[in-house]
Amino acid sequence: MSEMMMKDFSLYDVTLTDSYCKNAFEKEAAYLVQFDVDRLLAGFRETAGLDTKGKLRYPGWENMLIGGHSVGHYIGACANIVKTPNCTGENRKKLVDILNQMMDGFIECQDAVGTGFIFGAKLLENGGIEAQFDNVEKNLTHIITQAWVPWYTMHKLIEGLLCVATLDGEVGENLSEKSLSILSRLTDWIYNRVSNWDAQTHRTVLNIEYGGMNDCLYSYYLISGNEKALKCANAFDDEDLFKKISSAKIGDDVLKGRHANTNIPKFIGALNRYVVTGEKAFFDYAAAFWNLVTTAHTYVTGGNSTWEHFGEDNNLYSKLSNCNCETCNSYNMLKLTKLLYQITGDKVYADWYEHTFRNSILSSQNPETGMTTYFQPMGSGYFKVYNKPFEHFWCCTGTGMENFSKLGESFYFTKGTDLFVNQYISSELDWKEKGVTVIQKSEIPEKDFSCFTFNGSFEGKFALRIPQWAAGKVSITVNNQPYDWKEADGYAIVEGQFDESTEIKIRIPMKITAYNLPDCKNAYAFKYGPIVLSALLGDADKKTAINGVNVTVPENPLIQAEYVPSQTDIVAVKGMSAEKFIENINDYLVRSGEKLEFELKNTDSKLIYIPHYLQCQQRYGLYFRFVDEESAKMIMEDKTSQAYINAKKLDTVQPGYGQYENDDLHKMTEYGNGSG
Repeated sequence: MSEMMMKDFSLYDVTLTDSYCKNAFEKEAAYLVQFDVDRLLAGFRETAGLDTKGKLRYPGWENMLIGGHSVGHYIGACANIVKTPNCTGENRKKLVDILNQMMDGFIECQDAVGTGFIFGAKLLENGGIEAQFDNVEKNLTHIITQAWVPWYTMHKLIEGLLCVATLDGEVGENLSEKSLSILSRLTDWIYNRVSNWDAQTHRTVLNIEYGGMNDCLYSYYLISGNEKALKCANAFDDEDLFKKISSAKIGDDVLKGRHANTNIPKFIGALNRYVVTGEKAFFDYAAAFWNLVTTAHTYVTGGNSTWEHFGEDNNLYSKLSNCNCETCNSYNMLKLTKLLYQITGDKVYADWYEHTFRNSILSSQNPETGMTTYFQPMGSGYFKVYNKPFEHFWCCTGTGMENFSKLGESFYFTKGTDLFVNQYISSELDWKEKGVTVIQKSEIPEKDFSCFTFNGSFEGKFALRIPQWAAGKVSITVNNQPYDWKEADGYAIVEGQFDESTEIKIRIPMKITAYNLPDCKNAYAFKYGPIVLSALLGDADKKTAINGVNVTVPENPLIQAEYVPSQTDIVAVKGMSAEKFIENINDYLVRSGEKLEFELKNTDSKLIYIPHYLQCQQRYGLYFRFVDEESAKMIMEDKTSQAYINAKKLDTVQPGYGQYENDDLHKMTEYGNGSG
């Protein structure tokens, strides 16, 4: 088994005090306690031949062949929230009761079936209760009539059970025992099925989305030592794909046409295999995949994909649309990134985690309602669309539940006696091993500093991440006196004895930074310090459409002349070249007062930028093409030019695939699942 260089803290140890994160967490907790347990269990009881107590499954995807996937996310989110110190009182009692009812319901279903199998999807009219799994093995994957990724759904259920299994304390011990019993019996069922696969069946199953079955089974093995789980996990490792990715170069387009959320979890599983077995090749596979995705397939927010799929390497501008950046992908990329960081301690992973957490995850929730996004459009002129609380149950509804139940999980790490700070977000760390509480009060990004005080004491190194976005020399004071810190592996190190008399303040200068796209060098988006900015484009004529299987998307983009005269993504720079303008962007994208609000100057457009994660109601613009005035005029006059065609493509909506977890796009031809 491989040793972790960096040890993480449990959700039990971190209290959120940042007002934005607290609100996001509280909205999630308030949502979860409203669910009807009997409706959540209805599909599982129906599968087991039990009385459903007069209740029906929830609608949308939960009443289809993918039903039950949200239930896995749900129990995981409930367990995460119970672990978090912010959850107290009545909500905590309700969630503990819900989890007990869910575990008891699963056990009742397993007893009735007798094989350990539990499943909550809508049953097929013909075939037994395992018919979806049978059909996958025969490559029968019509998502309405045959099979809609049953192994993906099983993965989500196991992941949720693992979250419950790691609850501790008096309440947790009871729930953990129940969950581990369910997992043991379920593993028996999986083992009996995969043991019967011949080589052809094995290849067939691996070509259809199975989520992170390898990942969750390795995780279960780590806490249980169940050898059957280890053998089953091996069966879900897609080694042919792993080897293909590890030898690929940018430009080979090995990810082209692949369903992103099918493939990211495979590599989380590969990395978890390295943790379990120490096989270095599996670390290399995961690291190579991470490098390829983050280098050649990722937008400024940290999100990736268009219509759920990867395109050609470095082909991003041409894919701007209303359906970029499936939120599930960011959820899974962060799981991969955190594990890579824990294994290596490499700050590049900590930087990327912060960037994507702030700009993709926090951006995915409406802070007024707590509801979350499926897609996050990168095309300018679109807007975010959120799920309805008890209607849609998209894949990203489930990951959304989890995202906001575990906000504090990667703020702090330890290595030996040393404490590492990776996130500058107000919070309190209860470092039980040392008997000390670390209190962080962060003003970032509104201001440039974060302060740390201590209840209790410890001796060692206090390591503060020097972020990639730092716009100059970081300064540190200890008790208001300048501290001559040393840098080690991208961290500013403060050494000594830390106790109630110690106050450490870090100042990290911030500025506007421009980020362009590899296939359109003059298309720029902007960050201020750690925060991606987007331009306000009003709320006129916001219409939505249904895409794929009941997925709601923004219908058409709109950029009104009052914001950008060209009514496209073309912004004309006055009196200078676009290159000079971008080179001096801090002179032209100027903060107005104390608020995080920035006015774009010296162009033909009237654009106000705000943090993208605060952008929840209006149309917005992330990427605009900046050109000089003469070029802008020529583009708009020559309607046959490619530049003009690119500008006007904002008027069109590309056909989408909806949620279909299979790389074989030619199969997605019916029931609104794209045109193949």
